[in-house]
Amino acid sequence: MAVRPRATGVRYPVSPSAFSVPASMSRPDSGSAGPAGALRAPSMLPAIAALVGALCALCIGTSFAKTLFPALGAPGTVAMRTGFAACVLLAAWRPWRRRFARRDLGWIALYGMVLGLTNLLFYLSLRTVPLGIALALEFTGPLALAAASSRRWRDAGWAALAAAGLGLLLLVGRGVVAPDPAGAGFALAAGVCWALYIVCGQRAGQAHGGSATALGMAVAALTTLPFGVATAGMALLDPALLAAGLAVGIVSSAIPYSLEMVALQRLPRRTFSILLSLEPAIGALAGMLLLQERLAAPQWAGIACVVIAAVGCAATSRPRADAATA
Repeated sequence: MAVRPRATGVRYPVSPSAFSVPASMSRPDSGSAGPAGALRAPSMLPAIAALVGALCALCIGTSFAKTLFPALGAPGTVAMRTGFAACVLLAAWRPWRRRFARRDLGWIALYGMVLGLTNLLFYLSLRTVPLGIALALEFTGPLALAAASSRRWRDAGWAALAAAGLGLLLLVGRGVVAPDPAGAGFALAAGVCWALYIVCGQRAGQAHGGSATALGMAVAALTTLPFGVATAGMALLDPALLAAGLAVGIVSSAIPYSLEMVALQRLPRRTFSILLSLEPAIGALAGMLLLQERLAAPQWAGIACVVIAAVGCAATSRPRADAATA
């Protein structure tokens, strides 16, 4: 979502991403919305730059991770990435200093397992599907969740636009090669897990925030480890590959996490969600520049439809009554 803990203020695609959620399903308001936030608009520019930088780092890190597939396979790369990400987050938040209720631990465990599966399915899709298309397909999960949780016709319209984009992405025609069916299926399944992840993440992060995120990522690492060992075996202990995996963890996890935390403190929730919706487009550009992934015009149009639908869903969402206290 790459891998967008979005409900707790951190994103990992998977996107990932961790990693872009429509505003109606996103983080609590950062406190800068409304008239006061408008008066401080110039001060939002560094936060906007930080968030765009986070998206760029996420897509660059995911592009680099894809180059490790020949040596580690997609599951091995995910296992290494989530393992290093868990180490970074555990060191940063030190969740062992807090007490957790048994019910909270259950939600954190479920949240971590879903997070691990989201990452695993997304990376499996990247074996045969270009990065931009995989991100756009994954985005349909949270968009469908936002549409299903709304009773407004406007949101149904955004869902229809996203469905049109999905059709363009899967189109077969003159000069257009459809994505590999298995790869597209993995990306769509990652989107379903992303939607589940939002629900579980909201429950897991309500009381414990970053500590829940750190524990959830540790569970995600344990979830993906067996798949990684089965695929990569002893290659996971190769010093050169470990160094590459650490670089992936830093670029696609630690840097985006840090930059997003800066943005979260200064941007209104709606602005944050709108900017996160640019992720598929940034991913498509990163794939083109770094991986030489060329997309046909209808596929670019499909990505544009998904991005516009996500932006529209975020921009026209109603502020939640509990946003200030969530």
